[in-house]
This record gives sequence, structure tokens and C-alpha cells, in this order.
Amino acid sequence: MNCNYQTALFTDFYELTMAQGYWKRHMTMPVVFDYFFRRHPFGGGYSVFAGLGTLIEALESFSFSKEDLEYLSTLGLFEDAFLDYLSTFTFKGTIYAVREGEIVFPQEPLVRVEADLISAQIIEGLVLNVLNFQSLIATKTARIWNASKHGAIMEFGLRRAQGSDGALSASRAAFIGGAIGTSNTLAGKKFGIPVLGTMAHSWVMSYPNELEAFEAYAEIYPKNTVFLIDTYNSLESGIINAIKVGKKLVEKGYTFGVRLDSGDIDYLSRMIRQRLDEAGLPNAKIAVSNELDEEIIESLVDDKAPIDTWGVGTKLVTGGNDAAFTGVYKLSAIDPAGENRPVMKFSDNPEKSTNPGVKNLWRLYDKHGAARLDLISCGEEEIREGTEYLVHHPSADWRHLNIVPARVEPLLFKVMDHGSRTQELPDIVQSQKFMKERMQTFDATYLRLLNPHIYKVSITDRLFNLKVSLIETFFQQRPSETSL
Repeated sequence: MNCNYQTALFTDFYELTMAQGYWKRHMTMPVVFDYFFRRHPFGGGYSVFAGLGTLIEALESFSFSKEDLEYLSTLGLFEDAFLDYLSTFTFKGTIYAVREGEIVFPQEPLVRVEADLISAQIIEGLVLNVLNFQSLIATKTARIWNASKHGAIMEFGLRRAQGSDGALSASRAAFIGGAIGTSNTLAGKKFGIPVLGTMAHSWVMSYPNELEAFEAYAEIYPKNTVFLIDTYNSLESGIINAIKVGKKLVEKGYTFGVRLDSGDIDYLSRMIRQRLDEAGLPNAKIAVSNELDEEIIESLVDDKAPIDTWGVGTKLVTGGNDAAFTGVYKLSAIDPAGENRPVMKFSDNPEKSTNPGVKNLWRLYDKHGAARLDLISCGEEEIREGTEYLVHHPSADWRHLNIVPARVEPLLFKVMDHGSRTQELPDIVQSQKFMKERMQTFDATYLRLLNPHIYKVSITDRLFNLKVSLIETFFQQRPSETSL
């Protein structure tokens, strides 16, 4: 997607120093890493997974150029022989992942990377950068889309995004999350996203008066006319001139709309709708923008403000009040001599301890077709419908329950095998459609903005026992504490 992803220098520096250490110690054994996240952003009850297509595309060309190696040689840390090793580096690992647009939850292994230790380590920064940002923006957009009661969301964030990479990635992720289009023309070209736009205040101010500005725009773009009516005064000037020019468009067989970018949107939208209807223009649409987010939109929708389209920029493409997705990338298994030894990270905070070993992820449904619980299993386990399972809280504490799923669905699929794609990934139109379909399988209590119900993520009894055994072994082997 972007030239920066095509160089393997797009990684944290310690990945390279560790890689040289592994290389010197001949530690090139197979390993497994998991990508997962620890909490939903925005205090929400769900997240939307995005960025997989970008990641796979980047991995296919992830390598060190001659110039990259020359730069590394100037740092005084890397041996020539190691740089020679890097000169032929390409990613030859295998990747399992959930689909883009999937509704996902904390602690779930969303991406499983199986590769040699050096390869799996070097790609960590890329994996986290791509998936964390796009999942953040896709989640934000889905929240806005849900708040609008599945209305028309226009992504208008290019000018407030964090650089060109951020703008392009945000446009891609926002579309997966439910946006109907973008103001970012380059994103439209790269990803096939519909490009949208109206006019700026400068267009209106560049003419002698507002009426002439509207007439000129309608003459040039009669099929795509949306008048920005708040340059001077929305009710005393803007809507009056928009109606004058709009009537002429309607007489010629066209439709039009108006946009508000300031003021009391609730009050103004009602007054403008009334003026348009009184003028015999019931088909004229009202679009609004100006620092919108899901809370504002939900309030306007609940109040039945007559708004047809929402232009959302800053708080969509930056994440607003939650600027990062809590995705992490952790080692879960080491395979010296084919033994596939499970490993886990321990922590005084149980939520930060990881789930060990090679794992799979399943969604369990009830008889009504509603998603009831996501289940993390050991890799060799097969979860079947109609079978009773004892499942545990992923923190390996006392909480557990018995469940008999009416339907079971695997969520992890092989998308790359030894560095080559196993399938053509869905495009972003298909991913958006998938997201909307998946959203319908969850009860509304999980999707609400305020105090969402917590969707259960559990681990199987076998994984629970494996985790407990590793914890017990750790405490048996650690040095005894000395009393002071």
C-alpha cells in the first residue's frame, strides 16, 4: 500500500539486534506468535478487525535493499556475515487469521504466525503497526455507523490524519467499518472506495455573493450538487439561495442537497427540513459535518433530527479520545526438534498473562443463531455442535460454565503458507459487507455505546489445564524468596 512497508527496516530496532543474537546462537527454530488485543477501545463492547490485506501485501515484498543494508552497516552493531544473511531475507512463514471485518474481542488469537524465530521477530513491528491502527479506525467507524442507525457515513478526515500513511490507512479501514465513501482521492484510486465531496467555504466566498456561487456550482455539477449553506447565515441566507437554485435543478430533472458545517445542528436541520418541504423539495437531502462522533450522532438520531448523511473527519481518522488499539504480539510456542513446546508470559496482573501453545478460535451460537461465546482451544482440539463443553475464563481463575452450542464456526483461516498466499483475500467491499452481516449476529446489548454487555471469551478445559500446569511449574522452579 505504501512504499515504507516494502522495506524490512520498517521494524523496531531491537527486533534487528535480537535477530542478530538469534543468528549468532543458531536459534532459527520454528516458533509461533499470536497477535491479540487486551481491551476494546472507546469503552466499547466490540472491535472490528482490519488491516489483514495490507499486512499480507506488505509481507510479500518485505525485504532489505542494498541501501538498507548499507545503512545498518554504519551503525557499528551488525556483523558483515549477518548483513549478508539479511540480504536474502524474505518472509517464508505461515499465517492464520480471522477475516477482515470480523467482530472480535480481547484475548482472542486474531493472527497466528508460524515461522522461524528470526522471521517471526522481525515482522513484529509491521504486524502491530498495520493491524492496530486499521482495527482502531474500523472499530471507530463501526461505532459511528451503529450510532447513526446504519446511516450514510462519509469519511472526511484526510486533512486531520497523521500523515499520508495514516490518511490512506484510515480511509481503507473506515470503509471496512461502514463508511460509504471518502474525501481522500488517492484512497479512492488505490482501494476503489467511492470518493465524495461538496464545496468549501472558499468557493462561496470567491464569488461576489452566495447566490452566484451556488448557481455556478449547479451549472458545472448538476448531477452532484450539495450546497454548503453556513458560510454567512444558514437560515437567513444559505437555505434561501439553495432553494432558489435547487428548484431550477429539480425542474431539469436533477436532485440536490445542502450541508451544514457549524451551528446547532439539531435545531438548524429541523428548520432547514421545514423550509425545504415548504418549498416543495422533499427529496432534497441534508448532510452535516463539524467535529461529529458517535455520541453526538446517536443523540441527534435519538432526537429524530432530519439528517440524511454524516460527514465525519477528525474524530474518525484519529480515533478521537482513544488514539491506540491495544494489540500485542506474543510468543506462544517453540518447536525445537518438533516437540512444539508451549510457552506463556507470566504477570502479576492476570489479564496480562498470555495463553500458551498453538491455538484455534471458535464462535459458538445458540439455537436462535445468535453469537453466544467465543472459545479459544488448543490447536488439536475440534469443537463440535451439540457437544457439552466446560469452558473457563481466560485468566485461568475460578470462573467457568458449561455450554452446548447449537452451531460452531471456526474463525481462524490459513491466509499465507510458507510466504505465499493460500487464497485471494476479500476486497474491502466484501469485507464491509461481511462486517455488517456479522454485526447482526450479536445482541444489541453488546453493541450499545453506554455500558455495553460483556461478550464472553473463554478457553477450553484442555487449554485451562495447560495454562495452570505452566503456572504451577513456574512457581515451583522460581528461586525462593528471602525474608528480610
